[in-house]
Amino acid sequence: MPSEPTLLSEVASLAVCLLVLGLPGLVTGLAAGLRGWRLAGLTPLLSYAIGGLAGPWTAAMGLPFNALTYAVTTVVFVAVAFGLRRLTLRRWPPAAEPRAWSARGHWVVAACLLLATALGFYAAVHGMGHLGAIAQGGDAPYAANGVRYIATTGDGSLFGMGTLNWYGDGKPPFYPNAYHLLAAIQYSLTGETSIPLTLDVNTALLPGLLALSLVVLVREFRGRAVLAGAVALASAAPVMSTYESMSRGPLYPFLLGLAFTPLAAVVLRRYLDRVAPDTGFLLVVSAVGLLCIHSSTLFGAILFAGPLLVQRWFSPGRRWRRFGHDLLALLPIAVVSVLVAWLQLFGALGLASGNLPYLGWPIEYRATAAIGALLGFQHFEPQPQLWLAAALLLGFIFFRRLGDLRWIGLTALITGLAYAAVASSNSPLVMAFSRPWWDDPFRFISMAIVPLAFIAGHGIASLQAWLSEHLPPRAPAVALAAIVLLGFAGVTKGLYAGTNGDRVAPGYRSANPHDQNITPDEEAAMVELGHLAKPGEWAMNDRLDGTVWTYALTGVRTVAAHDDGTAPPSDALLLARHFKEYETDPQVRAAVKRLNIHWVILGRPAAPPHPQYSSPGLVGLAGLPFLQQVYRNPDAVIYRFTG
Repeated sequence: MPSEPTLLSEVASLAVCLLVLGLPGLVTGLAAGLRGWRLAGLTPLLSYAIGGLAGPWTAAMGLPFNALTYAVTTVVFVAVAFGLRRLTLRRWPPAAEPRAWSARGHWVVAACLLLATALGFYAAVHGMGHLGAIAQGGDAPYAANGVRYIATTGDGSLFGMGTLNWYGDGKPPFYPNAYHLLAAIQYSLTGETSIPLTLDVNTALLPGLLALSLVVLVREFRGRAVLAGAVALASAAPVMSTYESMSRGPLYPFLLGLAFTPLAAVVLRRYLDRVAPDTGFLLVVSAVGLLCIHSSTLFGAILFAGPLLVQRWFSPGRRWRRFGHDLLALLPIAVVSVLVAWLQLFGALGLASGNLPYLGWPIEYRATAAIGALLGFQHFEPQPQLWLAAALLLGFIFFRRLGDLRWIGLTALITGLAYAAVASSNSPLVMAFSRPWWDDPFRFISMAIVPLAFIAGHGIASLQAWLSEHLPPRAPAVALAAIVLLGFAGVTKGLYAGTNGDRVAPGYRSANPHDQNITPDEEAAMVELGHLAKPGEWAMNDRLDGTVWTYALTGVRTVAAHDDGTAPPSDALLLARHFKEYETDPQVRAAVKRLNIHWVILGRPAAPPHPQYSSPGLVGLAGLPFLQQVYRNPDAVIYRFTG
């Protein structure tokens, strides 16, 4: 299969991914004074913030976005972080932080995190079939083509990727592109070997990134090491957290933002507990980083971390004066964030007020059934994840033991009710509230599952604490923790890795490859077109077959680069309707010349009674005198334009 890479290319792609996501954020975090788990957790988010700002900034200055400008921007961020940290140490030296975990506790947490990451990685790859598999969903070609576009052109603007599908008189939509910018750097540094491989490696790391974020959350709030380890394991188990949306779409930026959402509470609490330039810098950069990944991610972070403020302001024994203090402290953060991210903010406002249709998604359940889906960790899967549900029940029973993390119960309540509303109603109020997430129940259930998985992890840790309190004191605490944590991994058969992988699979492969949206034969034809076409030559194609992946796989531009036919360019619309009338229609001939079309590539035709292709102008091309067939396989055909 053309997309199946070698082991060496897989290892190289993974190493480059870790380098691109790690190094810029690591040096910036060190300069800002981060150490330990905070540094590990915030490193990738800081990298996305740096890249997500660098792309639009360089485009505005007329510079390309590439590894060099990414590195230069990193130096700028490091210099600012270092200066603010030095200022903080000179004017407002922070007090020494108490030691929360023993060395043995750190090792236990690290082991749990590695296990969660490995099993999450396995579940994703098991579902894909192999790294480098082509995602079959409708969102995938937009991301894949966008990554290649940035890597090829250096255009890091917020509208550039859209010009692949909305060119000429088309109006490309605003789209936050931090995910695509860093993926483009990874693709370039690996020698431009494979766009699908680049995307798949990033996707397979998502469960591990979410587990890491939650570990850092526990650490920030002085939670026990056993709680951190249990939460890491529990977060990688639910099918609805990341795996469902790997299968549909995939929703790359949303899932990435979801993995970083808990970090919003980390940087917010750290800043409000110690208002200073260095903590303010980290809060601004983290918030902007979430916005650069996707507009909805920042709203999701507010839903997740907002209850933290409620606990700060209204808990018994807390001072009401904190309310005014916190609001005043957050005011400069808001001002600086707007100044730094004004390109993203104005783009998002333009998209919300523009003409792009917002239709929402159909209703899934009654509200009560939606709540049951959450508590049973079962969306559309045949079986609930009962061990997670049991752990969640224990988490509710021992909820008071969460201490300063009790606010996450309110987060679970808010996001759970939000999912129930979106899943059961299309009222104007619900539609307006859910617009940042396109009224998508799959996104809302993913957001609701994260705090529920945290509470389930608390249930596992509470079981260990209860056993420690009721068993003879001779039972070593570490051994007991290992038994409980490994026991959970065991009874869930490796954190449900097998069944979670099975849920991912329909988004990448099928029992009969010829039933896929992008079949192996279509992929082979696109690769062949890459060998035939000269630089700058375009190909005519249909919007709803697999050939929308042509640019991502080969660099050959196609008339349709995405299945979204909303407000297409006039040339694309004309050719889709009348391309076969080339000999008799001067407007068609003019459009072919404008776009420099030299080829036609068609994928697997639809089965009767449906039309073969969604574009009437592409039906019945065989035998036309201005086209010469140069390649054919069971699912695809390529014609050379001879007109």
